[in-house]
Amino acid sequence: MTRTPRSLALAAVLLAGAAWPGRAAERIVLMVGGIEKIIYLPVKLAQQLGYFEQEGLEVEVHSEWAGVRGVDMLLVGGAQGVVGFYDHTVYMQTQGKAVVSVVQFSQAPGEVELVSSRLPRVRTMADLGGQTLGVTGLGSSTQFLSRYLALSAGLRLNQVTFKPVGTGESFIEAMSSGTIGAGMTTEPTASRLLATGQARVLVDLRTPEDTARALGGPYPASCLYMQTAWVNRHKPEVQKLVNALVKALRYIQGHTAAEIAAHVPADYYGQDKAIYIRALARSKPIFIPDGRMPANGPANVLRILTHTERSLQGKAVDLASTYTLEFVNAVK
Repeated sequence: MTRTPRSLALAAVLLAGAAWPGRAAERIVLMVGGIEKIIYLPVKLAQQLGYFEQEGLEVEVHSEWAGVRGVDMLLVGGAQGVVGFYDHTVYMQTQGKAVVSVVQFSQAPGEVELVSSRLPRVRTMADLGGQTLGVTGLGSSTQFLSRYLALSAGLRLNQVTFKPVGTGESFIEAMSSGTIGAGMTTEPTASRLLATGQARVLVDLRTPEDTARALGGPYPASCLYMQTAWVNRHKPEVQKLVNALVKALRYIQGHTAAEIAAHVPADYYGQDKAIYIRALARSKPIFIPDGRMPANGPANVLRILTHTERSLQGKAVDLASTYTLEFVNAVK
């Protein structure tokens, strides 16, 4: 996980902000790997609906184009938490970093491998030999998953090239320009490309059922993870964060996609709100109403990562320390 100059500069700004006089004692900075992504919706809803404020928290949310960049912020102390994929907690443990998911948002990635309509002969992952595949960032969860899908289809990793292209407009531009032949992205970006006919679905991970077929079981993905040492020192603050986020998950469960979409900024759905609402309606089943980790999810994540990432092979992983139910169990 490389610390970029931009990441370090942002960390310095955030650290300086944490020391400003007059700030609330319970000010918390969260990094999100693309705040406009539907998979990270609970954070924006908690903000928009006032759930953080109700818990007495001052939460600052900063967005980066990939969750892996949020990891840098977390490790240098520029943020107290990252809203990203659970698989990073497993990966970081093998790198000697103790990180824990405190509330699980989803039981499936909510991602989809798209292929450009310029490649009509590509029908499966096995047909992607020689292509450049877009991922949000190198070392990202989209790269972990793309590697697994390629290997499972019988490709060797030296037969494809992974290119970091972010998400949203940057992903669409990479697909439209031919910079990438295929790539993994999330909603609403995927639906925008599908609606214009620029891309087709190659592998779908946007529902629990599709994920089980492609990945052999649940793949707990979006969550809030934090450094374990910080969690142990700040349990009251963590509990308040989890309270607010579980309220948001319950709101998603109890309201229609149109009702939920009314609470997100207009730039999340651009010029076509109907596409966003349809994508959100399709995505709702991935969210976990109580924020609890699926029982067999961590083991499946470890199996997939061990299959694709050499740095994990042969290493012992204590899955019980990569997530906790302590805070979700205490939500009223």
